[in-house]
Amino acid sequence: MACFTYLPTWLLVGENRGGIGYNCPGIIVIFYCIAVSGDRASRISLDLASDVCFCYSARFTANGLGMASLKDVARLAGVSMMTVSRVMHNAESVRPATRNRVLQAIQTLNYVPDLSARKMRAQGRKPSTLAVLAQDTATTPFSVDILLAIEQTASEFGWNSFLINIFSEDDAARAARQLLAHRPDGIIYTTMGLRHITLPESLYGENIVLANCVADDPALPSYIPDDYTAQYESTQHLLAAGYRQPLCFWLPESALATGYRRQGFEQAWRDAGRDLAEVKQFHMATGDDHYTDLASLLNDHFKSGKPDFDVLICGNDRAAFVAYQVLLAKGVRIPQDVAVMGFDNLVGVGHLFLPPLTTIQLPHDIIGREAALHIIEGREGGRVTRIPCPLLIRCST
Repeated sequence: MACFTYLPTWLLVGENRGGIGYNCPGIIVIFYCIAVSGDRASRISLDLASDVCFCYSARFTANGLGMASLKDVARLAGVSMMTVSRVMHNAESVRPATRNRVLQAIQTLNYVPDLSARKMRAQGRKPSTLAVLAQDTATTPFSVDILLAIEQTASEFGWNSFLINIFSEDDAARAARQLLAHRPDGIIYTTMGLRHITLPESLYGENIVLANCVADDPALPSYIPDDYTAQYESTQHLLAAGYRQPLCFWLPESALATGYRRQGFEQAWRDAGRDLAEVKQFHMATGDDHYTDLASLLNDHFKSGKPDFDVLICGNDRAAFVAYQVLLAKGVRIPQDVAVMGFDNLVGVGHLFLPPLTTIQLPHDIIGREAALHIIEGREGGRVTRIPCPLLIRCST
C-alpha cells in the first residue's frame, strides 16, 4: 500500500479539489492498480498516475463527483451560460433575483473557473486562433474599438487573432474564402454601424458570432447596441429637465439603428403623456454630404430670430457638430436657449465640444469583448444580445 504515500495529498485527505478523495475511493483504487499491477509496475511513474487521475477528475460531473462546468451552473440556476458569465463579470444588467440564483448554484457546485487548464492547453498545443471579418470597422474610425477589444480579449486568453477586411457586400465571399484557408477556431463578423448582413454560404456551419450586425438566421449569435433603450432613457432625461419642444434630426431611414432610436424616443414621449404631434422630426438623406443639410433645416426653424424648438436631438455626434456651429453663430446659447443631444460619443471628438456635448456611448468595446468571449468560452445558443448604451450627461442639456 506504499503507493498511496506518493499519490497527491489532496487525493488522500479529501480536500475539495474536484470532489475526488475519500468521496471517491474507487478512483484511487483504479489508479493504484494502474501503478502497481503487472510486470510493468516498476516502469509506470506515479507522476503519470497522478496526471491521468487529474484528467479523469475533470470528466466527472458535479454533485461531489468532479469539477462543475459553466454549463452545470447554468443548468442548476435555470439560466443561459451567457447569464452565468455576466454574473461572474459583475455585469449590472442582471436582475438581482437571477444573480442570486446563479451565485447559489456556483456555491452549491463549488464551481471555480478553470484558468489553469487554459494555461496548460496553451502550453501543450498550438494556440487557438480567432479570425475577424471587418466590414468598414478597420478602415473607418467609428467602430475601431470593436476590433481593439477583440484583439485584447483574445490575447488575454492566449488566443491568436487576425483580421481580413471586407471592402463591399460583394467582397464578403472572397474574404470568407481567404479566412477559411487559415482554419481558424472561431470567426467574428464585424461591421461599422449596425447593419443587416447576408452571411456568405461558406461560413454556415462554422463557429461564428456577429458583432454590431444581425442576419436572418436565428441560429447565429450576435451582439449589438441597445439603441432603443438608449434613446428611450435619453428622452426621459430631456423630459425630466423640462424640455417640451424637440426638433429631431435622425439618421437616414435606411439605417437599421435609426428605426430603433426613433421608436425609443417616440415610446418615451408617449409614456410621458405627450402628443407626438408637437414633435418636429426629420431624417437625413443617405450620404455623408448630407450632414450639412442640418444647417438649412435649423435656419427654417428660426422665427423672428428665435428658434421654435428648445432641444435638438441629433442622429449622431457629427450632426451635433454641425448644429453647434449654426447655433453658436446665431448667438444661441447652449443649453440656456437650446439644448443639444448627440449619439455615439464619437471617438476622439465627443468630449471636445464646447460646451461639452451630452451624448450616448456606443458600447463598441463591450460588443467586441463579448463576441470574443462567446467563441473563447464556447457559449451556446444563437440569439441577439443587446448591450446597454450609457447616457453621458455633460453640459449641453
